[in-house]
Amino acid sequence: MARYKIYFGLIAVLALLAAADPAPARSGGGFTTYTDISYASAQPTWSRGHLLDLYIPDRSRGSARPLLIVMGGSGWYGDDGKAYAKDLAPFFTAAGFVVAGVSTRSSRQARFPAELYDVKAAIRWLRAHSAAFGIDRRRFAVMGDSSGGWTAAMAGLTGNDRALEGRVGVTGYPSDVQAVIDLYAPIDFLQMDAHMIPGACTSFNRSFGLTSCHADPRSPESALLGCPIVTCPAKVRKANPISYVSSTAPPFLIAHGDQDQLVPVQQSELLFDALSAAGVPATLYVTPGVGHSKGIVSPSHPPAAVSPGHTTGRPTLETIEVFLHRALRL
Repeated sequence: MARYKIYFGLIAVLALLAAADPAPARSGGGFTTYTDISYASAQPTWSRGHLLDLYIPDRSRGSARPLLIVMGGSGWYGDDGKAYAKDLAPFFTAAGFVVAGVSTRSSRQARFPAELYDVKAAIRWLRAHSAAFGIDRRRFAVMGDSSGGWTAAMAGLTGNDRALEGRVGVTGYPSDVQAVIDLYAPIDFLQMDAHMIPGACTSFNRSFGLTSCHADPRSPESALLGCPIVTCPAKVRKANPISYVSSTAPPFLIAHGDQDQLVPVQQSELLFDALSAAGVPATLYVTPGVGHSKGIVSPSHPPAAVSPGHTTGRPTLETIEVFLHRALRL
């Protein structure tokens, strides 16, 4: 009987992947990789913001595996956020997780809330097809850095808000997640400039070709919304993750470097304070001497302790694994 279940399960996966038009599967390193799976139709047709990659552990757990969804940041200017997952897949598949790298549309291709609708569509697609890939549909976590962290936070905080589901891709499945890892995400756009560290706006302006920091009409946040953020506060509120904090939010692990010259550390402190006030389990690591870098998750430092609260430290992949085990009740 087990042999027949494996056979028919494989047939289901092959049929599903044929419909989603992915690149050929690759095995190695203890996991199988499926790339460029379409979770929705491409809009525009030449874009990549409708694709996801899957990394499936080869070893059997005897039950469905938890899922970690990963999105890399780009200031909302890129549509290949799924690439970040490739760096994390070896560790987390070895730890028993299915890893999904998810891309969303860029601000050049679509304005907010399209990016939120995209990640929710990817979550629904993964939940709809969880059985085919051995995913536990009750244990979804999201992780991202910078604008990818914003996407993760927005997904985590709006999972039960039907008004923000959108109509992208698969519908009829829930888009909630059970844990969030947010690395130095923008949280409250109109408070960013007041908290930039000395000299940071100069380098920020230089990096993006601006003159007025985040308030500039051409800033990443203004591009996301399609308006200078100082002129459209109602749109800003809708795009601010902090607007959606409530007691129903899932547990958060947040990390931010105190030398971040793009997104000030106070953004993460604002989110942590709001989550804590709402009674949501949240851990914030403020990391001394670290800027706006994925290297804030250190592979070499001793694992930081995981417990709700505001602390100085540097999380590792092991730290995130411990957090996920607790948040997902593994």
